Amino acid sequence: MFADRHDAGVRLAERLHGLIHAENVLVLGLPRGGVAVAFEVARALAAPLDVIVVRKLGVPFQPELGFGAIGEGGARVLNHEIVRLTGLTSAETAAVEEHERAELLRRARCFRNDRAPLDLTNRTVIVVDDGVATGGTARAACQVARARGASRVVLAIPVGAPDTIASLREVADEVVCLQTPRHLRGIGACYVDFTQATDEQVIELLGRAASFAGRRGENVAGTDPPGFAGELQVDAGEVRLPGRLVIPRQCQGVVVFVHGSGSGRHSPRNRYVASALNQAGLGTLLFDQLTPEEEDDRRNVFDIGLLTERLVRVTGRLSDHSQVAGLPIGYFGASTGAAAALCAAAEPENEIAAVVSRGGRPDLAAPSLASVRAATLLIVGGHDEEVLGLNRSAQQRLRCENLLHIVPGATHLFQEPGALETVAALARDWFIGHFGPDRIQPGAAKTFPWS
Repeated sequence: MFADRHDAGVRLAERLHGLIHAENVLVLGLPRGGVAVAFEVARALAAPLDVIVVRKLGVPFQPELGFGAIGEGGARVLNHEIVRLTGLTSAETAAVEEHERAELLRRARCFRNDRAPLDLTNRTVIVVDDGVATGGTARAACQVARARGASRVVLAIPVGAPDTIASLREVADEVVCLQTPRHLRGIGACYVDFTQATDEQVIELLGRAASFAGRRGENVAGTDPPGFAGELQVDAGEVRLPGRLVIPRQCQGVVVFVHGSGSGRHSPRNRYVASALNQAGLGTLLFDQLTPEEEDDRRNVFDIGLLTERLVRVTGRLSDHSQVAGLPIGYFGASTGAAAALCAAAEPENEIAAVVSRGGRPDLAAPSLASVRAATLLIVGGHDEEVLGLNRSAQQRLRCENLLHIVPGATHLFQEPGALETVAALARDWFIGHFGPDRIQPGAAKTFPWS
């Protein structure tokens, strides 16, 4: 569903932007992972960002059963029914609270470097996490935010279990959740990259957030939400295809994604790469190359001629878009989509600055390879031996600037830890290097050493 926490935060921010209009908004992220999502929400709303550190108060002889929660500023919420049913004494509850409060203060000092927590009094507070399963921590955070004086509490999460989301409406004035899968196997299963966040990342994000908090509507360099981001219908000639265009402010160029067989604009791997490019100031267009009816005929999936024709048409329409006019354009092709990208880049009237192929099938574009003028990066997994051989052979036919990069230990889908991250970094650097003012113009040939 989500490429990473950045992707989830951007999409959550888009939903909240139309719902939150109050000027006294404050965003609170649950550490650690929730802060990365909350950062994008706070950035889009130009709102202050802080952590909300809460600790569950567990029954001593059954710690997983909470009888309350505590937060900073002396905030304390008790479930008196649990206290009564378990027969806890005042001394027992006080002992648990003393222990948990010491840990709470330690973690809060770590995250804030001894800065005081932001005042929530009479503010609209958006509590953000990267997902909820049982919802215990999110529930406690909402209750603590209320106890600290928030006038309105909004819980915002990318994904959550349906029953849990329903129950959380008891403690929040509003719950915004993008996805509620019926069978939630775990929050991590909803992300391509769910790498555990660190204390250092939380500290860094809080520091960065201080530069744009309270500057609603201003052009804050390096922290603005996208200049344009939204769904659109792409004119591909005889059909119109759904797509998603993101153009950051100070955009250096736009990358069109050409998906592999059976995939589309929702491809989590391509969305992950697109998210990394957006963070680097590159625009992206992800679109479905076929209609649902066309996908039912598997011959269309491998019809490189059809896919190439549509890609060329879409590229022409994209060049005329008000947000794109004058910007260099590149292609990111995966699997069979890489063949269509190379064929389109070989078209005489199609000015493409750079092409990146991820696990591509350039052999399917064999007749066009010698005519490709755009600088081409071929990325192949070291354990994807058959495709690696096809890429080595195809590279010998290229006459443009080109490079073959092998990702050690990676297979065709780059599912191994760190493999897709490597692909994203390679693609980012390749496009930035060829979108700049000193980029080699189409038609100028320069061959890099093979690797």
